[in-house]
Amino acid sequence: MTKQPGLDGVLGTEFVEVTPDKVVSRFTLTENHLQPFGIPHGGVYCAVHESTASIAGQVWLGDKGVIVGTNNSTDFLRQAAVGDVITVTATPIHRGRTQQLWRLESTDQNGRLIAQGQVRLANLQQEVPMEMAKNFAQSFGIDPEA
Repeated sequence: MTKQPGLDGVLGTEFVEVTPDKVVSRFTLTENHLQPFGIPHGGVYCAVHESTASIAGQVWLGDKGVIVGTNNSTDFLRQAAVGDVITVTATPIHRGRTQQLWRLESTDQNGRLIAQGQVRLANLQQEVPMEMAKNFAQSFGIDPEA
């Protein structure tokens, strides 16, 4: 587990780069990430993809609203193994007034593409509570005044 709250902490996700144009996260596959047949559960990649895209989308949107995931499509290309360090990179495909689309790539420590996908986000026009904005900024090392 990491210091991240919620599912990110349970999955061991850490965020190593957070900017409005790119977010990079990583996690190490453990026995806890496996499905009953001993291979990594595809839902792990889907969940980390959505978290990584959501952080990216929220950082880009800033205090103009709150983002929520509306679609998550992930393709599994190569099997990884327990002990592999998976790096997930989110880059924007489209960022508009009401929605965003992000591309995700999951690679292993050797740079091999393990999974790829897209996450669509909706930009909800609602006020971000000050305490939430502060906690979000603190969790990801973002200057709330920037």
